[in-house]
Amino acid sequence: MSNSRIEQIIEEIEDYIDSCKGPLFGGGDKIVVDRERMEELLRELRMKTPEEIKRYQKILANKDAILADAQQKAEAIIAQANIQNQELVNEHEIMQQAYEQANQVIEMATSQAQEILNNATRDANEIRLGAIQYTDDMLANMQTMLQDVVEKSNSHYSAMMDNFQQFYNTITSNRAELAPETEEPAPQETSEAEEEAGQ
Repeated sequence: MSNSRIEQIIEEIEDYIDSCKGPLFGGGDKIVVDRERMEELLRELRMKTPEEIKRYQKILANKDAILADAQQKAEAIIAQANIQNQELVNEHEIMQQAYEQANQVIEMATSQAQEILNNATRDANEIRLGAIQYTDDMLANMQTMLQDVVEKSNSHYSAMMDNFQQFYNTITSNRAELAPETEEPAPQETSEAEEEAGQ
């Protein structure tokens, strides 16, 4: 940073003093100066002082503003970082809760699915056993009905064959009475075909 004008004027005054000579009749620290030159330097120094002070004040004010702005930005960054950190913490907690809830839902769904499967298997077994029992009952009823039909058919057939035999015997007897001289062949016993039919 370059020196200010006040510093330059002070240096000029110092250089000027160093260049001045002492009085002819005297010694010590006394010197002879050019009044006009000295007043010119002092006048310029006096004029530059308020200007330099204002410039330094402005720099100081800017410095304070810069520091305040930097402080504000730093606080904003810290606040934003805290917010993001809190959001990350909240997000982690939310994810953790969601994960736990998902596990609970999965466990519940698995349990319900297993229960449904067990109930369906039990119902299917009960239906199968019921169908087998129903079919067996129906077959048993049909077996009983067929056995009854067979027994009744055999009984009716035997009675019918007896009737036929009696009717045959009656016809044979009647013919014998109508023509006693005609030798009629003796009535044969029931043929093998008839016996097989009766069985």
